[in-house]
This record gives sequence, structure tokens and C-alpha cells, in this order.
Amino acid sequence: MNVKATLSPDDLARACADAMWKEDDASSGLGMEILSVKAGEATLAMTIQPQMVNGQRIAHGGFIFTLADSAFAFACNSRNERAVAAHCQISFIRPAKLGDRLVAVAREISRNGRSGIYDVRVSAGDEVIAEFRGHSRTIAGNWLPDSEVK
Repeated sequence: MNVKATLSPDDLARACADAMWKEDDASSGLGMEILSVKAGEATLAMTIQPQMVNGQRIAHGGFIFTLADSAFAFACNSRNERAVAAHCQISFIRPAKLGDRLVAVAREISRNGRSGIYDVRVSAGDEVIAEFRGHSRTIAGNWLPDSEVK
């Protein structure tokens, strides 16, 4: 049975996210939550905790990057092809503060062969905190074996 033929693209994306989440100790350990996943898209959230602020008393950029990177990962792994980051960059626009709930929205810009490009916007409420661009590369393997999909 072909997994892609039995599930809608968005149902496949959610099933892949569920499989990925079971193995993602980093994202869950930082208190991230998946708000939505669709084919080529993912939205994750995380609240800035005391251990995530730096000496300036603002969110450490590494945590903001990690949230964006996780949203990127769920978006680029949404088609049952395992993918990893090949290159990522982030522009910090505004500082995030202790207690801010950050939401990262990732969307596919381009997908061709084994390569993809994804943009991620990280916001706190109506304020854009950072813009991230990730380049993905598919690798061997799938998230869902055909035998698991009925």
C-alpha cells in the first residue's frame, strides 16, 4: 500500500509530525508545542522561561533559533521523506522577553528534487521577533512505513 495514496497531504503531514515528535526530545524538552502541521507548513509555539534569558535579560537568540529550526523541521519532513537542515540563517528583529509566548510559522517556498527552501517567521503576539530561512536536504528513509498506514 502506498502511504501517499491513502492519506490526504495534510493527514500525512500530521502523521509524520506525530512520528517525529515521539523522537524529538529537544523540542519537547524546551516546552515547545505543535499548533498545526500541513503539507509544507508547520506552526510551533514556546514560552520564554527564566533559563532562556541571557545577561541582557532578553531571550537568548539560540532559543529563538531553535524554535524556528524546529518549525522548519516539521514543515520539511511533512511529506514522509526524512529531511535535514543543509543551511539556515536568522535575522533577529526585536528582542523576546521572559514570559513571551513565541509562535514560529514555517512555510515551504521551494521544493525541487532533494532540496527545499522554507521561511519561518517567529512572532510574539503581533510583533515579529525574527525571520529564519532554512534549506533542507532529503535523506534516506521515511517517517511512516507502508505497513503502519491502513
